[in-house]
Amino acid sequence: MCRNIKPLFNFEPPATRNEMHDAALQFVRKIAGTTRPSQANEAAFHEAVADIEKSVRKLLRAMETKAPPKNREIVAARARERASQRYARPA
Repeated sequence: MCRNIKPLFNFEPPATRNEMHDAALQFVRKIAGTTRPSQANEAAFHEAVADIEKSVRKLLRAMETKAPPKNREIVAARARERASQRYARPA
């Protein structure tokens, strides 16, 4: 599950709230060991997602770097290329 969590720091344009929420959701799913909580655990699950999302926003605001921002499209294209090579069907 956590393979879907992407780096969010130092990109142009910056990470969106939706991307931060998705990363927090994936993290909580991994920790909880489930993609959807039971009714009894739903409130705790969603509260954990909100808390982690808040921490992610705080972390990204506080981090500093001298490196130039990465281009999202270039990083995504490289990831697609690696995936196509990794999962290519043998001839």
